[in-house]
Amino acid sequence: MVIYHGSCVAVKSPMILSSERKLDFGEGFYATFNREQAVRWSERVAIREKTDTRIITEYDFDIAAAEREVQVIRFDTPDTVWLDFVCANRLGKESPKPYDIAIGPVANDAVYTTILMYEQKIYDTDEALKRLKVQELYNQVLFHTETSLRFCKYVSHDKIGV
Repeated sequence: MVIYHGSCVAVKSPMILSSERKLDFGEGFYATFNREQAVRWSERVAIREKTDTRIITEYDFDIAAAEREVQVIRFDTPDTVWLDFVCANRLGKESPKPYDIAIGPVANDAVYTTILMYEQKIYDTDEALKRLKVQELYNQVLFHTETSLRFCKYVSHDKIGV
């Protein structure tokens, strides 16, 4: 299965990186099934890094082997379990269930506000999920452990916007 990573550099050898920012699925290496989404991610990274360089790296993800050999958490829709998992990660809490790879929806910037309102108990679960389901949701794949990276093989990369 093809997945993409958007950045300002070609990432031929993905690594698990720590981050000051609290992300949806925790620390690790993020990719997506959607090339257009990877392009948007590369644009954000380029702005943050103050560069004009935007690169999309393509990988082969052996999802079938991963599901047989390591712990894969999969969220098919933004439901209560997904919402609680995302909120826990954004608050820096450890997952009670160990995992190597997480796959599921990622919220766009408008959805981030809903998650914040839910974390602050302004929205209850039903209200947060109702608001999330009307937004455009994209997907993400997180390789959370070094072991998980063996299922992500570099294929190629493209410089975009030149």
